[in-house]
Amino acid sequence: MKKILSLALAAILMAGALAGCGGKGGAASSDKSSPVSNLDGSNSPGVQPDPVTINFPTANSTGVLYSVGAAITNLWDTEIPYVSASSQASGGGIENLGLVTDGEAQVSIAISSNCYECLNGVGTFDGLAYSDLKVIGGLYFNPNHVVVTEKSGITDLASVKGKHFAVGIAGSSIGGECKNHFTGVGLNYPDDINCEYINFGDAVDMLQNGTIDGAWIMAGVPASAVTQACTAGCRILEIGDNVISSLQADYPWYAPFTIPAGTYPNQDQDVQTSAVKMVMFCRGDLSEQTVYDLTKTLWENIDKLGETQAPLKGLTAAEAVKDIADLPLHPGAEKYYKEIGVL
Repeated sequence: MKKILSLALAAILMAGALAGCGGKGGAASSDKSSPVSNLDGSNSPGVQPDPVTINFPTANSTGVLYSVGAAITNLWDTEIPYVSASSQASGGGIENLGLVTDGEAQVSIAISSNCYECLNGVGTFDGLAYSDLKVIGGLYFNPNHVVVTEKSGITDLASVKGKHFAVGIAGSSIGGECKNHFTGVGLNYPDDINCEYINFGDAVDMLQNGTIDGAWIMAGVPASAVTQACTAGCRILEIGDNVISSLQADYPWYAPFTIPAGTYPNQDQDVQTSAVKMVMFCRGDLSEQTVYDLTKTLWENIDKLGETQAPLKGLTAAEAVKDIADLPLHPGAEKYYKEIGVL
């Protein structure tokens, strides 16, 4: 009798131990309600890939991109049974590309121009090519805001010559934008400008104090920094078709972008500027199944994400494969876009 009771107790303890192995990465299946979407179109909730960890660097913790990244990784972490995803603050796109290249992160976001340079080992990434960079999809446009004070007398990009102007932190994406645009209108950059190498948060403070003449701010619309500057009486410069066409000859990632009238305080008219699309990219060695599930889950929930993340509002999968500077899609993402008929 004692032997029978001992065997029964052992069986109960073993069952409890096995039950405790459930959850992400455990031997038992996850308790998430969403099954894995297999590449053949079937759903097999009892069979899933090995656990995958997604580290997703974003940008400064006070910026829009940080919030966007947190929302996306929370979605993946919640909805894909075998994925553990989390976002972290970072120095922005260039650092993000470096982290993914080094294998310290798996997925991130940067402007398409930085991705192009990283893939090809040119520009900022001269000699540092990551040839296995792949794209999950293009997201929203990141427009350039050239914000100037009224007293500066600046009327166009060429007239920034000799002015005290904030060009972003040295080595940043904004610095690259300044170089491309100012060189494109005939200035010797940076020598022709009294450059202030600061982030745009500090630049806005200086604009409000009148201690600089202008600042380059690259951010989704509406950008709180631009709102703050315009409230203090600053205005946004137009970047015309001639400048954008000239840029496109050497930099295929640029597109015209209209900032609608009324977007910012005291902005009575539409303002055309240049823009570069934000791209979600990943390591090429992520499995096809994993990236397929990341892509599918993102786009099937994009409307919900857009309710809390303004830059994601109104995005569609059909636009995700456009204006990405001919960057290569990951096979898993390509599979999904073909499946829904946008490729």
